[in-house]
Amino acid sequence: MKPLTFLSNAARAKDIFAVLAKHGFANLLAQLDPQEGLWKRIIPQPAERRTLWERLRLALEELGPTFVKAGQLMSMRPDVLPHSLIYELRKLQNAVSPLPFAEMSTVFVEDLGVTPSEAFTAFDDTPIASASLAQVYFATLPDGREVAVKIQRPNLAKTVHADLDLLAWFAGQLHHRIEGLQPYDLPSVVAEVRENLLRELDFRHEARNQRYFNALNPHPDRVFAPEVIDELCCQRVLVMQRITGVTVGEARLAPAEAGRIAANGAASLIHQVLIAGFFHADPHAGNVLVTPDGRLCFLDWGMAGNLTRRLRFALADLFTAAVQQDAERIVQIAADLGSPGGRADLRAMERDVTLALREDFNGAIGRVQLGRAMLKLLFIFGQNGINITRDYSLMAKAVLSIEEVARTLDPRFDLRAEARPILVQLQKDRTGPRALLRESRSMLRSLFTGARELPTGIFRIIRRIEHDDLTIKFQHQGLEQLDDAISAASNRLTLGVIIGALIIGSSLIVTTGIRPYLFGYPALGIVGYLISALLGLYVVWDIVRFGRHK
Repeated sequence: MKPLTFLSNAARAKDIFAVLAKHGFANLLAQLDPQEGLWKRIIPQPAERRTLWERLRLALEELGPTFVKAGQLMSMRPDVLPHSLIYELRKLQNAVSPLPFAEMSTVFVEDLGVTPSEAFTAFDDTPIASASLAQVYFATLPDGREVAVKIQRPNLAKTVHADLDLLAWFAGQLHHRIEGLQPYDLPSVVAEVRENLLRELDFRHEARNQRYFNALNPHPDRVFAPEVIDELCCQRVLVMQRITGVTVGEARLAPAEAGRIAANGAASLIHQVLIAGFFHADPHAGNVLVTPDGRLCFLDWGMAGNLTRRLRFALADLFTAAVQQDAERIVQIAADLGSPGGRADLRAMERDVTLALREDFNGAIGRVQLGRAMLKLLFIFGQNGINITRDYSLMAKAVLSIEEVARTLDPRFDLRAEARPILVQLQKDRTGPRALLRESRSMLRSLFTGARELPTGIFRIIRRIEHDDLTIKFQHQGLEQLDDAISAASNRLTLGVIIGALIIGSSLIVTTGIRPYLFGYPALGIVGYLISALLGLYVVWDIVRFGRHK
């Protein structure tokens, strides 16, 4: 972030620094020292005795919608952020005071070109929900269908852009000034948050995600997403089917019915992840409703994950290895997916993975929490230079959320029982006759394509040889030290010649007696001797201290 941009948002920056100082981050601000000690002129209130991550969550909530949403998006990066911070960020509350309907209706009119009274036969201007990005109202279409209308807060995009600029500046300062935070690569995390948050500001993405899920959903009698009213959806307005239901925490169900609904929700998410490759990224308790007919409805599709077939197969192998407590296999799969750098210590990773599985995915002690285990595994991979696709992070958070939802309904819920039949189905897709036939066809197609193009390639090389147009490039490896040695020797030799020339020239001047004099000798000669002595001492000092001169 450029200084000019910082100054243009100075008022908002002061608010941010004040909130951070209030929640006990004055020492952190002291290391940044923005704009001439700005934070020092802010008098912080005494912070309560809370953990570091609790204070950070409270600060984000006080800073407003952009920072709350940014924190929620950061909670989807368990590969770079500590899992204790991830758990705290998941508690962020984005409920805010509602704006008057007169202000919200201007957004509706600007985007759709009609007033709510013209688009609906009935419209309740009292919001039933007010979140950081939008407010939701109930209305009735002319054909009698009851709908929910989601309207974005006015002028939100401008505020979000300004806050994101400040957040990017703050992350950059933390990254460059505090060495302990550099492994987390905060600037790249904030850049990803910016991309995702700006995407969520366009409600058309959410509408497409809902339509796509309903098209892929094999069991609409068990789970579903609200139907989207396409003709009334645009960038800042989303109209969808009104859902009658209660949250899982409010549901009052018989144990057998609660267990069935919990199993249906978990099975749906596992199917989304492993079979469809398209899944709801944040199915927490507030985004899941239990309907009167015993179905689950997934709300808020602003964030969704996508997995390719290769990633889905690798994830199935990870699940299987986790069940078998096979840390070596898990590390090998991660290394194959993420292309680890030279600093990855696979043996140390196996030890950390084994410990994570024993703590959170150990049936022997009755603790089976796949979502928590996946969060820890992704953090272990990230700390060892294995950066797996972002959608795996979304998947881990989604699994953790659906496990919590299912256990709210059925405390005895075990995700393994729901995942097992889907894993068996996926294994058939990978090794069954159709899969073998598909792979055989692909291999034969590649062979035929290569065989057909081979003569053309050979002919092209021959023609280039005929026209003396063939160039072969060689690159020597391991000669860097020799190059450095030659450069050092050349530099020393050059400096020695310069020193010798100065000494000879100064001697000639001294013998000629050219004025002016200094201490009875020609001044130019004395200066030449001094420069020669200084250069000579510098070369000796450089050789003694560094062993070479560049």
